[in-house]
Amino acid sequence: MTHLARSRKRVNATGRDEMKPHRNHYFLLGVLFLLVGLQFRVLERVVLNPQSTLFLAQRLGSKTDAATAQVLHTAGFDAALPRKEFESPRWCGWAFFALGSFLILHRIMLPKPG
Repeated sequence: MTHLARSRKRVNATGRDEMKPHRNHYFLLGVLFLLVGLQFRVLERVVLNPQSTLFLAQRLGSKTDAATAQVLHTAGFDAALPRKEFESPRWCGWAFFALGSFLILHRIMLPKPG
């Protein structure tokens, strides 16, 4: 098989170019998930700044919470605006570790191209 034949893209039934994940994609995703898992294990709680809290109140909160947050922020009372806190569950970091480890091991088990 020539180099030109190997480098052609595959076309699926809908006529679109098909890109299959390669070994390096699995490795990159595995490392990314391992780092996210490490981040979840190291940090116990995340406290958002007033701008992020205001953004979440406007997008996810009730109408009265968003209006109150907007008035407090506009008036300059950012200290009065309660900051949003997130606490991740303990299992979340371990789940990301497991998924990252699986993807890295899957990359090792895939045959080398060529």
